[in-house]
Amino acid sequence: MEFVWVVKRDALFDDRYPHGFLSLAAHDTEVARYVERARSDGFFVERRFAEEDPSLQQIIPYVIMRRGDEILLLRRSKAGGDARLHDKLSIGVGGHVNPPDAEHDDLIGACARREIDEEVEVTGEFSITPIGAINDDSNPVGAVHFGLVFEAQLPADGDVRVRETELLEARWTRLDELLRLDADADANLETWSGLIARGLADDVEGTA
Repeated sequence: MEFVWVVKRDALFDDRYPHGFLSLAAHDTEVARYVERARSDGFFVERRFAEEDPSLQQIIPYVIMRRGDEILLLRRSKAGGDARLHDKLSIGVGGHVNPPDAEHDDLIGACARREIDEEVEVTGEFSITPIGAINDDSNPVGAVHFGLVFEAQLPADGDVRVRETELLEARWTRLDELLRLDADADANLETWSGLIARGLADDVEGTA
């Protein structure tokens, strides 16, 4: 039995429901409001109920591992427990906030660090920085999850090794390749990853 951190949909959102990736750079006030509500208005419920209740938003810390201009790309194998993720490509290391995370003052940040430690081994110092939020109500899975997006920037000589190679494989890629994968319906890129890749590209164009 797994318990996960949720926020009531009406408590998280106001009178509009965002779609896609909201970067902190472009939507700082809105993202800060979601972060505060995700932390202060949440509670734990059994995951099997949360998955079937669209009035609840499961909060997911979602960390992008970067090394300079490179972004870590993960593929989940068929050996994983959730069939919905089999063979999916993803740029996010993350998962549900669980009760042990609440032992820390910042349970969401604690969850993000725990998920990194569980899935990969990182060489080189890094810090986790919030960069935005993501919401996608276009499918049943997305409709019950809300992502808080972080970035972990590794040094030039840093690297990442997958811990459970039977479940995950990883390689470094760049934003232009991610955009090509997002445009290819057969590439099997996770929806959140595609939305974030597009948002990061927009931010780059906005600062050019």
